[in-house]
Amino acid sequence: MPLVPAALRYFREVARTGSIAVAAADHHITPSSISRQIAKLESEIGRPLFHRHPRGMTLTEAGRRLLAHVHRSELDASALLADIRAQDPAGSSRIAVACTEGFAHSVVPQAMSRLRRIHPAITFRLDVVGREEATRRVAEGDADVAATFAIGRQEDVSVDHSAVVPTYAAVREDHPLASRSRVGFAELCGHPLALSSEGASQRELFDIAARIERVEATIALECDRLAPVYEFVRSGGGAALVSGLGIASGPDSGLVHVPLAHPVFDQRRAQIQTMIGRRRSPAVADFINLLVSRLPPVEDQPPGAGS
Repeated sequence: MPLVPAALRYFREVARTGSIAVAAADHHITPSSISRQIAKLESEIGRPLFHRHPRGMTLTEAGRRLLAHVHRSELDASALLADIRAQDPAGSSRIAVACTEGFAHSVVPQAMSRLRRIHPAITFRLDVVGREEATRRVAEGDADVAATFAIGRQEDVSVDHSAVVPTYAAVREDHPLASRSRVGFAELCGHPLALSSEGASQRELFDIAARIERVEATIALECDRLAPVYEFVRSGGGAALVSGLGIASGPDSGLVHVPLAHPVFDQRRAQIQTMIGRRRSPAVADFINLLVSRLPPVEDQPPGAGS
């Protein structure tokens, strides 16, 4: 039941395929029909939507802006239909969530469980991905909500909440650092470490801090999943660098978490992100509020920190 006009749907397909002929074949209509629809749109807007090349078509700036509008319109239409269907006791709605590993440990699944107590018909799709992929999925409408870490200002998404989450060294109870109230960066690097892989926000900041402090670390394990990292630490392999999200429960029981003292890590923020301009259903709004309630408040950020 499409609620978006056919002309816009055909425009979207030409933008996707880069070809009127391919878009027409996919939809079993004549190329001239799509050409007329595109020409009508360009006439109404007063700007060309495509650059025509011998081997295909690419969007102009006006075309890119219209495509973003089409994506939002389709998503809003889907959300509206889901809301209407949810009024039927037999109806249901699905929320697509993209999150990084730190959020998947406890914050996101706990919020999902709480939301289903409020909206029993809601179901979820959860994809645990890298931080840039989580943001991309929300920006392009492939996910309703992203829970991720970010460094610097985010231009392509709406940031609903942004807060600094402390960084910890996770160690076994008999580790030399276990009795410390805080640990310095250089001291931490004196022990074998389990770190996230290059490209992760935490690893990026770790490498910056290492250059600032002029220290070299022994990276005994690179891994982006918490369960094997915690098992590595629990087995005596070394210390791990972890965020403060959900460290009080889960597979890290029996370990000690010592706060890491270094200002570089304050640049990383835990964020809840959504698509700019996208209509939110009441269930998505409630889910965002539940996620935010499990994060540090915004006022805990250092002065001058932006999202």
